[in-house]
Amino acid sequence: MMEVNMHKAGFVNIVGNPNVGKSTLMNQLVGERISIATFKAQTTRHRIMGIVNTPEMQIVFSDTPGVLKPNYKLQESMLAFSESALQDADVLLYVTDVVENPEKNMDFLAKVQKMAIPVLLLINKIDELGNGVNGSNGAQQSLNTIVEKWHSLLPNAEILPISAKNKFGVDMLLKRIQELLPESPAYFDKDQLTDKPARFFVSEIIREKILLYYDKEIPYSVEVAVERFKEDERHIHINAIIYVERDSQKGIIIGHQGVALKKVSTEARKSLEKFFDKPIFLEVFVKVDKDWRSSERELNHFGYNPD
Repeated sequence: MMEVNMHKAGFVNIVGNPNVGKSTLMNQLVGERISIATFKAQTTRHRIMGIVNTPEMQIVFSDTPGVLKPNYKLQESMLAFSESALQDADVLLYVTDVVENPEKNMDFLAKVQKMAIPVLLLINKIDELGNGVNGSNGAQQSLNTIVEKWHSLLPNAEILPISAKNKFGVDMLLKRIQELLPESPAYFDKDQLTDKPARFFVSEIIREKILLYYDKEIPYSVEVAVERFKEDERHIHINAIIYVERDSQKGIIIGHQGVALKKVSTEARKSLEKFFDKPIFLEVFVKVDKDWRSSERELNHFGYNPD
């Protein structure tokens, strides 16, 4: 009797502290620009799914906000997204890097220690250890020290050194994930790339440009809402609102004679046209909402609800 290859499917959730490269890894694994990946910490605020499909397999990846001790309602919601990723994973990817203190956020790590599912601990940015991914003796010794420390903290985890930025170890990681996936039918349509609607990616791309072009506290005081998204065969018409907490921030976002806002809008439009593969007509406005980071009602409006 011929052996029938069963279809595999499962949820692979990516967690870890801020700025260790989770979003960069997610984009490498999914092959599309699903998550914002910039040099600034606390960039990802939502739990974002990216779906990889082959005839024999479906991997549902989830990128999550960096784990932190919350100081206000928005950060409480971000932590809830990260903790929810521990509840429904078939495989957990815990991402760290070569400079992070392994004992940072031990409360969250204690929850990971108790998990019965496979945990792959990924030591990212190994290209920063001396002479690149091939390494020198000193770099190898440093890596061995890091691996030993993490093995003492998560003895049941499988440890894989990677460089998400340079794609080193990513194919090996993908192969290991496929081996660990349970047999299951697909959870989503095979042509689906993510669980998020188009409007979500519009707001994320605009927010990315704000993260890139403004300094200090401005990016973390900003939220973007899409008021209008109208698509026809040839174009997409978008109206978006940038919300800030103070009048002074509104002035900074707009800039002298509107120059700063125009730059953000232009760069966002270029990225949106690449993302949607269509000409975009984009209008962006700025409004003040003093309580948006602390108001449960406002956070629900912006989609910060892990349920």
